[in-house]
Amino acid sequence: MHSTEQQIIHSWNKNAGPWIRAVQEEQIESRKLVTNQAIIATILRYRPPTALDLGCGEGWLARQLATHGIRVMGVDAVPALIENANRLGGGEFAVYAYEQIVNGVLNNQFAAVVCNFSLLGKESVDHLIRQIPALLHDGGHLFIQTLHPLMAGGDAPYQDGWRSGSWAGFSAEFSDPAPWYFRTMGTWIKLFRDSKLTLTELLEPLHPNTGKPVSLLLVGTK
Repeated sequence: MHSTEQQIIHSWNKNAGPWIRAVQEEQIESRKLVTNQAIIATILRYRPPTALDLGCGEGWLARQLATHGIRVMGVDAVPALIENANRLGGGEFAVYAYEQIVNGVLNNQFAAVVCNFSLLGKESVDHLIRQIPALLHDGGHLFIQTLHPLMAGGDAPYQDGWRSGSWAGFSAEFSDPAPWYFRTMGTWIKLFRDSKLTLTELLEPLHPNTGKPVSLLLVGTK
């Protein structure tokens, strides 16, 4: 694994505790106002009976989907997050890195695969998305919600590349922010095409106060 990708895993291992508290105490405004409901509502429109939550974190989305009768498996590379998910239930959870997913550690297929703000790397993400069709039933769907490129790019040139992380807006408990790989809108779309997935929807959930897009939400079909 590239050293920059390793920094991502290191950061999330270090900040697992603060992250669990931030999610469960609804400290993150954009999640509470926009992005949580955006991903849930979009998935439910497709009515998948099963779903794989890649980078499931502490398990909040799996628990939400389970209340709608969806059988969810969640995986994450951070043991503390999976421990929390297993404690609270709502699905089947396991510690797997994306590299293991790419190498075929999961033998089963799903009606939906979800990546909700969980695609931060470069090579790991490129390889993972190309593996998605093998994880989907025919006609299954991939749901990706990520930072909106036009809003998250800041003053840097609008081109793919590594960016420094930040915990701005989070509590002082957080430290060592993870780097993340910036992709343009065109690069996200190309990832779907390269993976032989049909881009079914491209959504841009808006902040209710500013009217500006908070996230980019992509739906692909096998």
